[in-house]
Amino acid sequence: MPFGREEHLTEEEGAAKREALLFFQQAYEAQMRGELDEAADLYKQSITAYPTAEAHTFLGWTYSFMGMTDEAIDECHRAIEVDPDFGNPYNDIGAYLIEKGDHYGAVPWLERAIDSTRYEAHFYPHFNLGRVYEKKGKLFDALNHYKAAMDLNPDYALAVRAFRKLQSKLN
Repeated sequence: MPFGREEHLTEEEGAAKREALLFFQQAYEAQMRGELDEAADLYKQSITAYPTAEAHTFLGWTYSFMGMTDEAIDECHRAIEVDPDFGNPYNDIGAYLIEKGDHYGAVPWLERAIDSTRYEAHFYPHFNLGRVYEKKGKLFDALNHYKAAMDLNPDYALAVRAFRKLQSKLN
């Protein structure tokens, strides 16, 4: 179960979840310092204490920084098993598939991210879909997704830049 969902836990489960959250916070701090091996170890300890979609997703993110894209995708699949409503791993799988050159394979994952109920950053999968459609020559679809990303987050500079660049090509 995720960190952010209301749950009815026993006292023992609550203690395990609190321990997992501490490991998760330490892992995130290590990751932000660039200490990726330490971060991965701490995310694994968080998962061992109390498995969450967040810990699996962030372990995957750490693996991606380490160049371990297949392992990153595997962790995202584990995150989805823990909480299928959590949107981040769907977008991350899509982004990792784009990195691997599998643009069309990324599309269903990005669409599922957009439809996710527990996700605060729907602008990311819209941006990533824009990248896919632009790469495949579907420029108006790309423009629509860049625009959707901008509508959801007007400060998302990558979407603004991509939208303006593509719009200027089409004019």
